[in-house]
Amino acid sequence: MDQRFRTCDLHQKFLLPPSLQDWLPENHVARFIGDVMDELDLSAIYAQYGRQDNRGRSAYHPLLLTRLLLYAYCVGVTSSRRIEKATVDDVAFRYLAANQHPDHDTIANFRRQHLDALANLFVQVLRLCQKTGLVKLGNVAIDGTKIKANASKRRSVPYEKLKERERVWRETVERLLAEAQKTDQEEDRRYGAGQPADTLPPELAQAQKRWEAIRKAKEALEQEAQQQLQELEKISPPQKRGRPRKGEPGSPIWDPQLRQRTKKQAQRARKRAACPSRQHNFVDPDSRVMLDSASKSFVQAYNAQAAVDSHQQVIVAAELTQEVNDSHQLIPMVQAAEQTAGKKAETITADAGYWDTIALREPCLQGIEILVAPDRQNRKTDRPLRGVANNAEAQQMRELLASELGKAKYGLRKTTVEPVFGQIKEARGIRRLRLRGFQRASGEWKLICLTHNLLKLYRHRNPSQQSKGRRKRSLGRKPALCRHRRAL
Repeated sequence: MDQRFRTCDLHQKFLLPPSLQDWLPENHVARFIGDVMDELDLSAIYAQYGRQDNRGRSAYHPLLLTRLLLYAYCVGVTSSRRIEKATVDDVAFRYLAANQHPDHDTIANFRRQHLDALANLFVQVLRLCQKTGLVKLGNVAIDGTKIKANASKRRSVPYEKLKERERVWRETVERLLAEAQKTDQEEDRRYGAGQPADTLPPELAQAQKRWEAIRKAKEALEQEAQQQLQELEKISPPQKRGRPRKGEPGSPIWDPQLRQRTKKQAQRARKRAACPSRQHNFVDPDSRVMLDSASKSFVQAYNAQAAVDSHQQVIVAAELTQEVNDSHQLIPMVQAAEQTAGKKAETITADAGYWDTIALREPCLQGIEILVAPDRQNRKTDRPLRGVANNAEAQQMRELLASELGKAKYGLRKTTVEPVFGQIKEARGIRRLRLRGFQRASGEWKLICLTHNLLKLYRHRNPSQQSKGRRKRSLGRKPALCRHRRAL
């Protein structure tokens, strides 16, 4: 039987040089990243390349490295070594790198040095989404998720254990110093005084290094606790005896909620000042041990906040905090969303973790419909747990959420912000930050969120890709999983 096959000779030579444009399909996301770079302003990055002597090897073009990083985060590749390898193995990376292969040190240094400028691209990408009609600001949902830090929880040590370790290493150093002094005196008697001294014994140098590190960690926890106590004392309302006179505006201390909160905060601050309760991590001291509600376990992480527009799940504000819960994040996230989007949202929704009676009275919330559940839900019975907040604001909010319109608006929260975290963590596989330190971690979180918006913009400009994603979601997937694994 006559068989006909296409040629597959690995040693076949091309008569003409291959074109980069022939490497990828027409609607590939890498092509979109390459095209959208013409719409972004990279002047802040170019401004840092101001060398005048023209010496040394030519640097890789900032446009090339920015393209690589944006596409890498879009597909969930955050390791600089994996990006370097992908410029050889992956056609899309090779296309964006213009068939060049920057090493992982170059990629890592570029991300670290220009992280602020890369994070500022978040606003530019958001403006592109607004121009194309992806952002309406009719209903914005706020929520937080624990994203792991680049550190192990096993390297976190409580204050009491630090004190114990400091005592042990101090005694060790004193013992080794006494032994070293006795050895020096013995050598002076044997060889004569004035001879050059040897370097410190290895065990003494190591002991001093460990002692110094533990001492600094212990002092850092003490200073942080004292600073928190001082800041609380500054913002505490004045303690006036008696009631205000007739016609005189009442002091804020007479507000029952504010008075009770101030009292509890002061008690906790004094207790922490006497004995800090926070653990110190020697790898990333800015990270915190937090309870991850998804895995029901404690992790070394940051609390990542996001405000998401309900129209097309575009992130309009992204912030990072070291606080373990969301109770103080409502006002900062509302202000961040207004600053980045350029105007206020009509409705803000958030879960019970954001309920704060005092925050709801802030002037910055005027003109915004705030829908925050005052009661936490019992996950077993799906019923609210009463008694969390018993005041006029809480009762009014319960009545508002019980109405048909309130239910419809608040019901958008779960289908708005929670799928975004599912897309970032599950679909793209980004569950841990690469950079250490609060400032760098904040910049990387904004980089993650701006690439999420880039993918939304890509789907909008390529309707064929959006229809493919919808077909995939409809093939045998349970509703609960479908909600958290929506296509990018």
